[in-house]
Amino acid sequence: MEIAADPWPADESNHNMKTDICVIGAGPAGLMAAIGAVSERISVTVLEANRAAGRKLLVTGGGRCNLTHDATIDEFVRVFGDAGRFLRHSLHEMPSEAIRTFFHDRGLPTTVEPDGCVFPARGRAPDVLRILQNEVERSGVRLLCESPVTDVALQDDGFAVTTSAQVVAAKRLIVATGGLSWPGTGSTGDGYRFASALGHAVIAPKAALVPLVTSENWPGDLAGVALSDVRIRLAGASRRPVSSGAIVFTQDGLGGPAAQDMSRLLADELAGTGHTIGLQIDLMPSVQETELDGWLQQQLTANVRKTVTNVLAEFVPRRLASTLCTLAGCDGDTQAGRIRKETRRAILHLVKALPLHVTGTRPLAEATVTRGGVDRRQIDPKTMGSKLCAGLFFAGELIDVDGPCGGYNLQMCFSTGTLAGRAAARQLAGL
Repeated sequence: MEIAADPWPADESNHNMKTDICVIGAGPAGLMAAIGAVSERISVTVLEANRAAGRKLLVTGGGRCNLTHDATIDEFVRVFGDAGRFLRHSLHEMPSEAIRTFFHDRGLPTTVEPDGCVFPARGRAPDVLRILQNEVERSGVRLLCESPVTDVALQDDGFAVTTSAQVVAAKRLIVATGGLSWPGTGSTGDGYRFASALGHAVIAPKAALVPLVTSENWPGDLAGVALSDVRIRLAGASRRPVSSGAIVFTQDGLGGPAAQDMSRLLADELAGTGHTIGLQIDLMPSVQETELDGWLQQQLTANVRKTVTNVLAEFVPRRLASTLCTLAGCDGDTQAGRIRKETRRAILHLVKALPLHVTGTRPLAEATVTRGGVDRRQIDPKTMGSKLCAGLFFAGELIDVDGPCGGYNLQMCFSTGTLAGRAAARQLAGL
């Protein structure tokens, strides 16, 4: 579902427009920037290439829109790793609880799931977009869709933003065009070009939060089989990186939140290197190996005439149970009473440390989030303003910042967008 914009009509007799603040991009970061920037004395114009705002927002969280995460600011800082310190000020400007209040006060309650993910109570992304767009309209922001920006340039009193139809003169400029993930929603990387034109370095974009591709073929036989709680770690590594959560086997590897989080942790190592990385998957992380061995022995003894596959299917999906038998060198149709101790132990090891070898990821276009972007070292974390170009601000996925699955990245967009908008307005007001 797309929610069409209701832009103010352009003056056809004059192909130039003036505005105090111009925002490029009407995604979550751009819309929040516009909402944060507007006031009685400041005019705000948002330019969006698509025919409607928020196309990527509509497909986040499988269409349910995982708004944020029920985490403290310190927890947000921790999960963002090296970028956490950069984000701290913006997270204070618009923390997770403030986002929930923002939507609740506008008639959209939220709910927290057991894993801490926050969704709109009805689980509908269009409801989230409708709130943002209504707030933009109520605030008097001018939203111009089907206005792709072709060029940005400095001029004496600010910026000249050229679109396919006109030139917008702006005193302040906020770029919030997103990364390169899901290009079908309009994330085509134009913002990188604008940032470069204005003197900024751009870290090469890579896929993050994307399915993994493995050298093994057997995951393809299990395509569609899902597990709700596993733990993935590097082979031979007792500590990080580790990811936990749901997985789904795919035609060429492994998907789902846990696999996508691991792809982010390994993004730099996997990007175009040709390296193969060994992983181990604990299919039952909540059960200790000794406890599982006792349970398995008990089930095999109590069901001597059942096939080994049927016994294993009591705690993992049947298709996976059959594959575990094959990988352990066991005929899954063997009766449980005939299984040898060595075979039982081999199956047990596979359940607790299923090996896979990752050769790469699915393409960047299929990634949920882009790793890389405008170098955050050239951005003031207290304002999201450029350290190189006065009056220029950045927000959202365009910046070299990425977090794990679970609402963290959308919260980052809301927080950096709000800070950029408010800081631009304060700067104009001389505060």
